[in-house]
Amino acid sequence: MTEILRTRAALRARVTGWKRAGEVVGVVPTMGALHAGHLSLVTAAKAGCDRVIVTIFVNPKQFNSASDLEKYPRTEEADAEKVAPYGVDVIYAPGPEEIYPEGFATSVSVSGLTEGLCGAFRPGHFDGVTTVVPKLFLQTGADKAYFGEKDYQQLQVVTRMAADLDIPVEIVPCATVREADGLALSSRNVMLPADTRRGAAELYAVLSEVAAALSGGAVLDELSGAAEARLIAAGFEKVEYLDLRAVGTLAPMQRADGPARLLVAAWLGGVRLIDNVAVG
Repeated sequence: MTEILRTRAALRARVTGWKRAGEVVGVVPTMGALHAGHLSLVTAAKAGCDRVIVTIFVNPKQFNSASDLEKYPRTEEADAEKVAPYGVDVIYAPGPEEIYPEGFATSVSVSGLTEGLCGAFRPGHFDGVTTVVPKLFLQTGADKAYFGEKDYQQLQVVTRMAADLDIPVEIVPCATVREADGLALSSRNVMLPADTRRGAAELYAVLSEVAAALSGGAVLDELSGAAEARLIAAGFEKVEYLDLRAVGTLAPMQRADGPARLLVAAWLGGVRLIDNVAVG
């Protein structure tokens, strides 16, 4: 079983030895409930680094409701079993007091990139992300950090935060991993009611079809109404957004006249699902 460390002091002592040996340290930040998508990040980290740390911390600051935080799956023992075959060096699973000790009073905020998309529907969420992630970077001493493209806005926000704060870590994006029917893997998928699971596949199907039309020169406003109606017909309760954004800056676009990403967020069976695909 992979060693689990719970304090930053113990972790730093371990990492210091690796650094003295000139080894490259990679980190895969997670909130646990690991699935094949997370494990693909671990595989990438193992290929690019001498040492790999997987962090498991359910960050209370990035949840918008106490009930959502309470419902989030916590499966540390199963997570440790999943990473064991990958040769991960350490699982860092700190308690809240290690991340937010008594008197903690600092918040990190990234403007611009956090506005719109998920930022419009989850106020404070990205401040929670950009407050905890630099702490994990600094506590792990990581040279490289691996993030999935499924959370595309988060990936751009974290990349900007690390650059702006001069944190010497390379952010490595990794492709989204999907289930057989196209649904992007997510720890939240386990919360989908069985009677709605089949309809979840429509999210990727609709996203792919709209992306193909945009690549052919179509205008988003001419497609979004029918796309949203199709998702509602498949059982989705609400579509929060279906937006085309420029790669990197996340500037809104109507036509794919440059590198772009089509992003969606929608509710199904009381579960919020997000996804995105490249366009053009």
